[in-house]
Amino acid sequence: MAYACAEPTNQALNDLIDSKFREFREGSIVKGTILEIRPQVVLVDIGYKSEGAIPSNEFEDEEIEIGDEIEVLLERLENDEGMVVLSKEKAAHKQNWEKIVKVFQDGGLVRGKVKAVVKGGLTVNVGVEAFLPGSQVDIIPPKDLNEYVGNVYEFKIVKVNDERKNIVLSRREVIEAERSEQRQVFLQSVKIGDKVTGAIKQSVKIGDKVTGAIKNITDFGAFVDLAGMDGLLHITDMSWGRINHPSELLHIGQSVDVVILDVDREKERVSLGLKQMSENPWEDIERKYPIGHNVKGRVTKLLPYGAFIEIERGVEGLVHVSELSWVKRITRPSDVLEIGQEISAVVLGISIEEQKISLGVRQLDSNPWDEIELRYPVGATIKGPVRNLTAYGAFVELEEGIDGMIHVSDMSWTRKINHPSEVLKKNDEVEAIVLAIDKANQRVSLGIKQTEGDPWSLIDSRFKVGDLVKGTVAKIASFGAFISLEGDIDGLIHISQLSEDHVEKVKDVIKVGEEIEARVIKVDKVERRIGLSIKAVGYSDEQLKKESASFESLRPSSEMVGLEQAFNLAAAASEDWSPGQED
Repeated sequence: MAYACAEPTNQALNDLIDSKFREFREGSIVKGTILEIRPQVVLVDIGYKSEGAIPSNEFEDEEIEIGDEIEVLLERLENDEGMVVLSKEKAAHKQNWEKIVKVFQDGGLVRGKVKAVVKGGLTVNVGVEAFLPGSQVDIIPPKDLNEYVGNVYEFKIVKVNDERKNIVLSRREVIEAERSEQRQVFLQSVKIGDKVTGAIKQSVKIGDKVTGAIKNITDFGAFVDLAGMDGLLHITDMSWGRINHPSELLHIGQSVDVVILDVDREKERVSLGLKQMSENPWEDIERKYPIGHNVKGRVTKLLPYGAFIEIERGVEGLVHVSELSWVKRITRPSDVLEIGQEISAVVLGISIEEQKISLGVRQLDSNPWDEIELRYPVGATIKGPVRNLTAYGAFVELEEGIDGMIHVSDMSWTRKINHPSEVLKKNDEVEAIVLAIDKANQRVSLGIKQTEGDPWSLIDSRFKVGDLVKGTVAKIASFGAFISLEGDIDGLIHISQLSEDHVEKVKDVIKVGEEIEARVIKVDKVERRIGLSIKAVGYSDEQLKKESASFESLRPSSEMVGLEQAFNLAAAASEDWSPGQED
C-alpha cells in the first residue's frame, strides 16, 4: 500500500520541479547566490538543478564573498558538461542598454568615462561602450583628444542603433545647452541701472568690467567667452594705438578683463572694449606733446611713405619720408630705419579728432638751405660733379643733398643745345656760375656759358655781310643746315641759299660733317643769328645786296618754328623743376 501511495507523490514533485524550471529561459536575467570562489571561475547557484560558472575576470573591479546575491544573464541551461552557462557582465550590459534606451527616449543625459582615442573620436563607457565623434567633444575643436582620456563627463545620446548595439554621444550639445541657459541669464541680468560688481551671472550694467577668455580671433576682432555668452571685442576697441591684426595683442585661450560697451538682447550680441580699461592717452595729448616738442619713441612699422613711431603705449606718430632728412635722398624709410629702433623726433602737428601726430626727424638738425646764399652767393664760381642729366638740363652736386641745375640754355652762348648730353656727361667735373637761388623751392640755378664772355656782344666786328667764311655742317633740318663757324658760332644756310637750282631736300646737297665755303648775307645781333649762302659765293657786290635784301624778307618755315617751339618748351620745363625731380 505504501508503494501505491508513492507514485502520485513523485508525480506531484516532478510537476513542481518542471514548473520551476520553466521560469529559467535562456537570455533572461536571474538572481543567484555565490557558492564558491575559485581562481578561474566563480560558482553561482540560481536554483536550477546544477550550478553555473562565471569567469573570475568578470569580478575584477568588485569585492565579492560567498553568499553574496548577484544578477546574472542565463546564456545556456546546460553546456557539454551539464553546467549552467552564466555571465555577470552580459547581465549588466543588458540592464545598462535598456537604461540607455530609456534615457535616449526621454532626452536625458548620461555620465561616462572616456576610455580611449579611436579613429574619428573617442570611446566612452556609459555602462555600455559608446562612440563620441571628435566634432562633438567640445564647442571648440580640440587639438589633442588624448587630453580627454580618463575624464568623466555628461553626454547627450544622439543616436541608438538597437540592432548593431551602437550608441553615439555628444558632449558639445550639453555644453551648448548650458551656454544657452547662461546666455539668457546674462542678457536678463544686464541693466543700465545702478552698478553692481561681481560675477557674470550677477546683475551687471553697461560699462561694467568683466573677465572672459579669448574663444576665437578674426581679422576684424576677437570673440570672448563670458562664461557662456560670447562677446565681440572689435579691433578698434583693443588699443588706443594702431594695430594691424588682433593676433598682435591676443591669443586663443587668453584671459582678458574687458568693459561691456553695448548689449543687443534681440540679436543676443554683446560689444566689449579692452582699451577702455585704461585712460585715453589722447585726451590731453596737446599738453603732453606740444608742437615743437622733442620726443623719443620706438619704430613700430615701416611703410613706403613713412615710419610709425610709438612715443607711449597707445600713441603713435608718423614720420613722413620727406621729414627724415633735409638733404639726403631717401626713397624708403626702411633705407635708414629698422623696426624696434629707438629714435628722437620733433612734434610737427597734432589732430585729436583723427588721433594723428606728425613727427619730423630732420628738424633735429639745422636746415642747410637756411644759409644757402651765404655759401653760394649769386655770381660765385662753383665746381662740382655732374650727378644727373635730364632733357632740360644737368644737375651738379654742390654738397651732399644739394644740387644746382644748369639749364640747356645756359650751356652755350652760341650753340643750340637740344640735350645736355651734347655738352656734358655724368660725373664730369664742371665749373659754373651761381645765377639765382630760390630758398622756398630749394633751387640753385647755375650757368656754364656765364664763365666766359658773350661772343655775340662783338659779333658784328667778327662777321660782316659779304665775308667769305668756311665751316663744317653741324646739323641738317628740313628748312636748312647749321654750319659750325670759327669761335663755336653757328650760322644758318636756308634751303633757298644752297644752290641756284631748286633743292627738294637739304641732305641731297650737303652732309653732316662736310666742310663748306659760304658767304655771310645776314648778321642779327639781337636774335643771335648769322645767315649764310653757298650760292652767293660767286656773286658780285650788287648781286649780294639783292640776295641779302631777299633773305631779310624770309619768314621762318613751319619746321623752323617747330624747332624754336621745342627750345621754348624746354626752357619752360626748367621753370617747374624741383629738388629730386631729376630722378
